[in-house]
Amino acid sequence: MPAAVHVQRLAAGEWRHRAAVHAQRADALTAAHRDRRGRGETHAVEDFLYTYYDTRPTLLRRWHPGAGVALLPEDGTPAPQSGTRWYATAPDGVVGLDPAAFLADRGDTVRFVARLLAATASRPAFTGCFGLHEWAMVYRADDRRHPLPLRLGQAGTDAVVEAQPVRCTHYDAFRFFTPEAVGRNALQPTRATQVDLEQPGCLHAGMDLHKWSLKLGPAVPGELALDCFALAADVRLLDMQASPYDLGSYGHPAVAVETPEGRAEYARRQRELAGRAAGLRERLLDVCGALLGALPPVAAPSSAGRTVGT
Repeated sequence: MPAAVHVQRLAAGEWRHRAAVHAQRADALTAAHRDRRGRGETHAVEDFLYTYYDTRPTLLRRWHPGAGVALLPEDGTPAPQSGTRWYATAPDGVVGLDPAAFLADRGDTVRFVARLLAATASRPAFTGCFGLHEWAMVYRADDRRHPLPLRLGQAGTDAVVEAQPVRCTHYDAFRFFTPEAVGRNALQPTRATQVDLEQPGCLHAGMDLHKWSLKLGPAVPGELALDCFALAADVRLLDMQASPYDLGSYGHPAVAVETPEGRAEYARRQRELAGRAAGLRERLLDVCGALLGALPPVAAPSSAGRTVGT
């Protein structure tokens, strides 16, 4: 993780343009969800990104320049980020993230995310799980997480779990296994072993890049944050297409992982998504490196509580 040692300065015209493009893209990515929410409707596939990750469209829409970027004032007026949490404003009106202030509040999170992402990136991608974690979540279950029918019925679903090895490495998927399915997993992931087990081929590890971008907050450039969200949406679609649920009511065909053809399709798409995730993971690692390295602040508060240049 190379540390940034300088501050990039953006003229007002440039940061205003990037913020406007970002807002338009965010609106397009969240339009369907916002429309459904206004009508009081739910969506078993897409709502996951908003409920499980506690994603708010208004926060996605808010553009941040990221760590190591200074926003020059426009006609003497500081950028809108001035005065908001973790930003500092110099006497000349230049605004930027204060890494010391951010690390004071989120330092443990930054260090954990850096450790997890670096460990994940260091491992080869495993693509032989075939999405059976979703099947293990409904194995011999009386209740299900989604109000959708099972493609193969309960008995057929249970038979798939019993016929194929379950090899889930991701704790936050494994913890939703039914009690009867827990012992069928080749591994027994825990929160304590998350850094030791997470691997880049895992769909949930790729989807979680959205979570880590949210945790890193304004240190993440807005463009990267939306890239992580867009990847999470694509990962979630495959996750559910390969699940035991029937998505016909949403117009999504099944990836029938109980068949050789379905497993081949799943592995192909899994590799494509893992490739996208690898690039985003490295960009998030660069953010962590900038925060934890030698990045100088744009401005810092004085002992009297005023903001002064550095």
